[in-house]
Amino acid sequence: MIFCKEKSIKKEIIKIGARLYQTGLAVAKSGNISSRLDDKNILITATGTSLGNLKYQDIVKVNSNSLSSSGVSKPSSELPLHALIHKNFSAKTILHAHPPLINGYFAVYSEIKALTFETKLYLGNVPVVPQETPAVTNPEAVVEALKSSNLVVLKNHGVIAVTDQFSDGLNLIEALEEAVRSAAVARIFNKTALDDLDKAFKQDITQNAAFPMFSKEHIQAIVELVNKDEFIAQKGKELDLTVQLAIKLDESDQAYKFNFEQGKIIRLDSDIDAPFVISAPGQVWELVFLGKLDSFVAVTQGKMKLKGDLGKLSRWYVPFTRLFELFRQVRIK
Repeated sequence: MIFCKEKSIKKEIIKIGARLYQTGLAVAKSGNISSRLDDKNILITATGTSLGNLKYQDIVKVNSNSLSSSGVSKPSSELPLHALIHKNFSAKTILHAHPPLINGYFAVYSEIKALTFETKLYLGNVPVVPQETPAVTNPEAVVEALKSSNLVVLKNHGVIAVTDQFSDGLNLIEALEEAVRSAAVARIFNKTALDDLDKAFKQDITQNAAFPMFSKEHIQAIVELVNKDEFIAQKGKELDLTVQLAIKLDESDQAYKFNFEQGKIIRLDSDIDAPFVISAPGQVWELVFLGKLDSFVAVTQGKMKLKGDLGKLSRWYVPFTRLFELFRQVRIK
């Protein structure tokens, strides 16, 4: 049974490696792939192999604690990075690729210029981790970045995608490569047009007070900002933002329900009896309130859970994006 599972995963790695190579996301002998086999072992591509031409013997079984392996082939030099990621996250698969457009773009820019709703919704603000060596020598920084996104750019060294399915990781990498391609094409038409495109709203409200996260005072301060915000008021009327949205802290079951009526929050309740409920552990909510994680992106990447239809919630994407921006304007302790 164990052998059958190992063979099946190796087959998946061979297949996804070929796809990365065929789409130009990993060339020559660049990139590496791993998958969790069980609680003690991972499977990872061997050093010096081409992802486009993998054989079963090119995939090495490694003890995730001791990093020891058996067999002739040596595991990828990025094994310490893969092992640490597997230790810190429950996701089963890791893709490390070297997409040329992504590498070129982030060699000169520090953040993606999101020109499409797809980029904003599925990628958000992709973290960029500086690299100074050919192999990752500070994997802890990558692990920290992965807390806010399933996709991380390694500056001058490609990308890391961490997901439950290889196909989901590939989708993230392809989406970012396409976003970079769109940005490059836009600059052909107008090289200065992108400078402020991803700054959709001017942050002109400052808050000096800081509140315990998820306290009544914290959420009430957000409500006050929302009800003073002219942009939400305008879009709330245009889009008939009349809905109930609840947010919930997993550890304590603490929850708040925003009762919207044409963009105004007319009442704040302490329950989750709502058509849309967003829930997450405290660590994730902290990233959201600090502005390091976009709530829509967190839902699409599985870091937050949504009860309700994301497609229906997306009808109010613009005012809710502003709502989540206001989240981070209220300081937390």
